[in-house]
Amino acid sequence: MKPPDHFSRREFCERLTAATSGLALLGAEKVFAQPGKTQRFTLAGFTKPFQDLSFEQTADVVARIGWDGIECPVRRGGQVLPERVGEDLPKLVQALKRRNLSIFSIATDIQNAADPLTGRVLRTAAKLGIKLYRLGFLHYDLKRPIPAQLESFRAGLRELLALNKELGLCAAIENHSGHDAVGAPVWDIYELIKDFDPRYFGVCFDIGHATIEGGLDWQIQFRLIESWLSAVYVKDFVWKKEGNRWKEEWLPLGQGMVDPSFVQLLARSSFAGPIVQHFEYPVGRGDEMVAAMKRGRETLQSWLTRANASPAPGNSR
Repeated sequence: MKPPDHFSRREFCERLTAATSGLALLGAEKVFAQPGKTQRFTLAGFTKPFQDLSFEQTADVVARIGWDGIECPVRRGGQVLPERVGEDLPKLVQALKRRNLSIFSIATDIQNAADPLTGRVLRTAAKLGIKLYRLGFLHYDLKRPIPAQLESFRAGLRELLALNKELGLCAAIENHSGHDAVGAPVWDIYELIKDFDPRYFGVCFDIGHATIEGGLDWQIQFRLIESWLSAVYVKDFVWKKEGNRWKEEWLPLGQGMVDPSFVQLLARSSFAGPIVQHFEYPVGRGDEMVAAMKRGRETLQSWLTRANASPAPGNSR
């Protein structure tokens, strides 16, 4: 999803420069302090909505929003192109590091170990200390039996598992909604990786997509793959009818169907990885975008704060 282009790139840069030019006078330790930050979880943002910015501008935006770091698209059309990963990813790491920020994970097109770019991307990430990468999306052929396809997918993932062990990395599958998406029902992810060491293969659990696909059973999905949690993704939606069909409409966090009690399960689990905010609804550009993402982070922070004092979610009937 590309956000509406309310400002040109030049206008955005001018607004961003104006907003941040005086910050250097305050001292880095004050500029990039993050009040209210949780001690246990690191909060991050997926930079897809503003991946067209320079690396320095990206780091400034992330600091203004108050995240601890980012998930970066390192894929076709992404913020860092796979063929330029060795040249560009270190520059982004340094831009963030100057603001005491990190790259917690990268979103990739990687599906197997055979692609020559796979090794280049993963070895660069390992060298830079980036331990987690999200796999590219896999899809079923609905004209063929599903069990046989799962066996084929598992064989390819085993090759990546070996490479992950060599490099000290962890690959993760996102449960993404879709009629043919591998991982949409979550149980198939479990079948794929149930014998894998979670240090090297895990799950990016997306509560938004889990709610779309599972409705009320997201707790079952979460508990099924809890031991393999590598990251958690948060976003919100409602169902909207268009003609004779229903489809999801993405909304700001807290305005849709995602149950805030989800974070209570997180608080009571052993998970201590990054919680990454995704923004699929229009967030605008410039100051408008920063303000929208700040509100999303504050909503998430409030959920986490309340979760520490709330009972575990359960069936209220």
